[in-house]
Amino acid sequence: MRAICLRSIVLAVLMPLSAMAADGASCTTSATDKKLAGAAKNSFMKKCEKDATATCDAAAVEKKIFGAAKNSFTKKCVKDAVGAVG
Repeated sequence: MRAICLRSIVLAVLMPLSAMAADGASCTTSATDKKLAGAAKNSFMKKCEKDATATCDAAAVEKKIFGAAKNSFTKKCVKDAVGAVG
């Protein structure tokens, strides 16, 4: 039962990122498309990066990646999800 619950949680966390990946939109692209600037953009980017980190951490656990490999995987995953800042 616990495995089913954990799987549901992981899927719920991964769905937004997979939808974002399907659109090809990063956090930066989404912020630009929404014409966000200043404090609104900073807030959006912070939340988006936090969500991406949680999603990437869950993906690492699902793939059974731990230690330094998990840190590397998560760092790249978040960088890809956030996109180029500027």
